[in-house]
Formats: sequence, C-alpha cells, structure tokens
Amino acid sequence: MPGTEVDVVVIGLGPGGEDVGARLARAGLAVVGVDARLVGGECPYYACVPTKMMIRATDALGEARRIDTLAGTATVDKDWAPVATRIRDEATDNWDDTVAVDRFTDAGGTFVRGRGKITGDRQVTVSTSDGERVFQARKGIVLNTGTDPAVPPVDGLAETPYWTNRDAVAVEEVPASLVVLGGGPVGCELAQVFSRFGAKVTIVQHSERLVPGDEPEAGDLLAQAFADEGITVRTGLSAARVSYESGQFTVKLDNGEVVSADRMLVAAGRKTDMKALGIGAAGLDDSARGVTVDERMRAADGLWAVGDITGHGAFTHMSMYQARIAAADILGTEDAETADYRATPHVTFTDPEIGSVGMTEAEARAKGLNVRVGLSELQNSSRGFVHKIGNKGFIKVVEDADRGVLVGASAVGPNGGEILGALVVAVHGEVPVATLRRMIYAYPTFHRAIEDAIDKLA
Repeated sequence: MPGTEVDVVVIGLGPGGEDVGARLARAGLAVVGVDARLVGGECPYYACVPTKMMIRATDALGEARRIDTLAGTATVDKDWAPVATRIRDEATDNWDDTVAVDRFTDAGGTFVRGRGKITGDRQVTVSTSDGERVFQARKGIVLNTGTDPAVPPVDGLAETPYWTNRDAVAVEEVPASLVVLGGGPVGCELAQVFSRFGAKVTIVQHSERLVPGDEPEAGDLLAQAFADEGITVRTGLSAARVSYESGQFTVKLDNGEVVSADRMLVAAGRKTDMKALGIGAAGLDDSARGVTVDERMRAADGLWAVGDITGHGAFTHMSMYQARIAAADILGTEDAETADYRATPHVTFTDPEIGSVGMTEAEARAKGLNVRVGLSELQNSSRGFVHKIGNKGFIKVVEDADRGVLVGASAVGPNGGEILGALVVAVHGEVPVATLRRMIYAYPTFHRAIEDAIDKLA
C-alpha cells in the first residue's frame, strides 16, 4: 500500500522522540510523530516529575521529624491531598498532553494519535481510531517507544488489582499498608514515599540487596535507613503466589513466609513488545529485549532508535542525549558527536539519596582493570558533623590505577545527586587523579569528602 510521503516518522514521543522530531522539524524536514499514549512519555506523567514531587513532600516530612533533635519541637500532621493535587494540576494537567502536542506541532511536526508499526522498508502503519494510516519515510524512522512496567509471571498476580508506578502516582489516598515487589530505584522511592505518609510498607526484593545496580555499600545503607523508618525489607526472596480477597493482598514468598497488605505495587523492571513494533520488517530480531544501535543511534539502514529500548539506561537524560546524536546524524551534520557512555550518571531519590556514575567497583574489576578504591563517610566530614541527624552517606571513587583516572564513583547521602556532578565531570573528562588531589574543595561542604576519598585510594 502506498503511503503518505514524509521525511521522517518518529514512533514514540517520549522526551527523546519529541526532541529528535522537533529538531528535525525545525530544520525543515517533514516529520510525523506517532504515539498512542501521552506525548511526553513516562517521565512527566508517571515517573520523573510526579514521583519527585511526591519525594519533595516526603523530604519535608523527613526533615520535620529531625526538628526535635536540632531546633526544638514540632508536630506534623500528614496530608496527602496537597501532593495529589500538585501532581494532578501542576505536573500532569490531569494527564492531559495538550501542551506537549502543541509544543511538537508548533516546532513544525505533524502528530498522529495511534499505535505505529514498521510494516516495510522505511514504512510505518499507524492504527488510529479512524482506521489505518500509512507513511513512507524518505530518510527513515526513529524509534522512541520507551518501556512498560514488567509484571513477573507470579501465580495469581495477574488476577489481582496490583499497582504499577502509573497507578501509584495517581492515588488520592495513601493505603494503610503496602507490599512492594521490587527493590530497585522505583520500588525504593515509592516505598519510602508511602511509608512517610503513614503506610506500613514491606519490600520484597529477589536480589540479595536493594538497588543492586549500585555499589553494595549503597544498598546496605539504604536498607538500614529503611529499617530505622519502620520499612520492612526482605531481600533474597521472591513472590511465589499472590491472591486478593476482601480488600487484602496475600503474598506467599518462596520461603513460605506470608505478607499481607491493602495494596501491592509491582516495580519489577520494564519491558517492550518488539513484535508489536514490527522491527522484524526492518531486518532486526523481534525476539530481542531491545534494539542495538551504533554510536550514531543507527539500528539499520534508515532506522534509528533512542531511549529505553537501546539498553543504555531507562533515564530521561539518556533519551535526550541520544536524541541529539540521532538528529545530527539524520541531518548529516559534519563532525557530529558520537555516543560515549563512560560517564552515564543516575540518581535514586531516596533519603539517603544515591548518585552513581560510570562503573561500580565490581564492574571495573570484571573488566580486568587494575582497580584502586577510596571511600569517605560523609558523617565523618566537617559538613556531616554540622548536619548531624540524617548525615549518613559516603563518597566512593573507583580508579583505573594504570591510567590514573576515575572510571566510576558514587555519592550517597544528603544531596547525593548534586554532589555527583563533580564526579561526573571527573569521569567523563578523565581528569587525572593527581589533578583531583591538587584541587581546592570548599569548606565545609559535603563534596569536600571527594578529596578525602581520593586520598584513601588503595
């Protein structure tokens, strides 16, 4: 079937898809953006923005509870209503993407609401409420479909009214109790949110520690912080069966233990349906978990991909970074940048906050590097002494001793994600450790602990 000719079709208008499409449209290309869901993707409606609004509120509660130690006495009456209102009105426009659609079309793009599928060489068929529309792209197709919450095949789970992150951000009331299946960043952030607003929370994590993608010290510290706040953490266990009756979830763990709660949040990773996307028509393996791209985001002739499905991290900042590279390649920009993932940062916005960049110690050793490690505890720093309560954390640096540069680092504790900025520059710029030793670090700051960590490299 002949289709409407355009220059580029973008399937999926998450942050990266919208960005690459807008860049190409502003450059004068005829661009069609396709999405069956909300333009803007997971981030503004179900993830980064609304969850960080939730966390901002819980951080205030956490600090209020420290007043008795630092500044007198305080009584706090928790109220979820302002949080729910702010998410609905300020973050999501009540889950309405009109502003985002207008932003894309104002840049010169054409938006089609529907599910896009690759059906031939540079051809996309879109299933809309008014039937199918076919587009033939002269230059090619860009994929930014993102991912969906993965639901593990636990006996009985599919028949229950479980939550994913998309449900959790829209709640109007905090449940009395909650069981969280998954101890990664999403599960940990939301567990602490609901706990601080009064829910009795249990986390079930199949790995041996929380946030397993980070340094072991981070998972250990977070588990202790959660225990201090009354959050039950059960690591090294999985759900064997889930049932729901009379408003109660019952979760039987694989060791025979039983956990009951009013609500259940499934935060067990993400997935994408590659067959539904039709990548087989482009010569790719539609049984794969994602789309492999080169340093210019090329997946095949006339096909580019950005964001979660490329497997380089399900982060908005990664999607936007890759979008810039893909757009430059499509436009044929001379001397355009190519992807460099050595200094990829990520942050888990719990309290304590966990920021990490580059390789962990274990990853560096697995690559055969001559590794030296330095660790400085924030509570032993001058700023930690001043901060007092809530001061636990650390700076950990991982050095390739043969080259004398950092290949990874973590900043865990108060404002860990902000401290991380200096470490990202060090890893990305391959700043010699000798130079880092000779720097002047402001006193008394948390980031001054970087200097101490560098001095402890061994």
